[in-house]
Amino acid sequence: MLLSGFLVVLGFIFLIKGADWMVNGSTLLAKKNKIPDLAIGLTIVAFGTSAPELVVNTVASYENHSDIVLGNIIGSNNFNLFMILGIVGLIFPIAVQSSTVWKEIPISLVAALVFLILANGYVVGNIGLSRVDGIILLILFLSFLFYIYKQMKSDVSTTEDVVVITASNYKIWGFIVLGLIGLVIGGKLIVDNAVSIASNLGVSEKIIGLTIIAAGTSLPELMTSVVAALKKNSDIAIGNIIGSNIFNIFLILSISSLVRPIEFSPVFNTDIYFLVGGTLFLFVAMFTGKKKILDRWESGVLLAVFIGYTTYLVLQEIQ
Repeated sequence: MLLSGFLVVLGFIFLIKGADWMVNGSTLLAKKNKIPDLAIGLTIVAFGTSAPELVVNTVASYENHSDIVLGNIIGSNNFNLFMILGIVGLIFPIAVQSSTVWKEIPISLVAALVFLILANGYVVGNIGLSRVDGIILLILFLSFLFYIYKQMKSDVSTTEDVVVITASNYKIWGFIVLGLIGLVIGGKLIVDNAVSIASNLGVSEKIIGLTIIAAGTSLPELMTSVVAALKKNSDIAIGNIIGSNIFNIFLILSISSLVRPIEFSPVFNTDIYFLVGGTLFLFVAMFTGKKKILDRWESGVLLAVFIGYTTYLVLQEIQ
């Protein structure tokens, strides 16, 4: 039991460090090619910080732990939206670009609703995520990438300061490769030992996925967004969170269900409704108080609601 706990912690260390190296390498590569901050936040940083979820879910799906797959994605998205934006917004109110308000936030809402519809079989009648559902999600992910590409080409406000990147290509790709290795090792350690802890404690894999694994795999998003907020770089702070939530559903769930069809328990519906409600709150928050700014009081609401909901989940489990 103690050994399993130690190995989970070690796995998170590998995940966080691996994600850090991968984000550093990917961001340097993007900056070298003069890609704007918002695009970096929505794609490269979002993908890098979502890499822990990707690796953990791929392993969990292969080993047929559907509750961990679902719990990790739903829990991570809720952690990103409520906990991380709550903390970041309390540090410094987050200014949000018009394109994020009117496009990226609604896309993240659509992603949550598509997940709800597919998982409950409202279209084809089969509860769960089949490989066909995985293909649908993957097509939506590729469409999102195409949208980002079009945004980059049509964005005429490329007046950002020119940053000269002196790092060599060897160093950049070294960061990326080492990051991937760390992610793979960490993901395997976490899944295997989290399942062991759950069985020893008599706790469901659903709760393990929604809480411990979700929080652990979201640590890269937390650190990235907090650092971005401290540097007053709102584009990366908000782009990282919204981009990660879209990546988690469209990309990671698609890959997970392509590896192995995912069984879906309706008990997860409440957690998805919670995600939908939080995303709607974020959208409405752009028009209350100061326009297109996530104010401190709104961030406080997000954080308080998340703490209350997580407490409720844990109490439900131990009763």
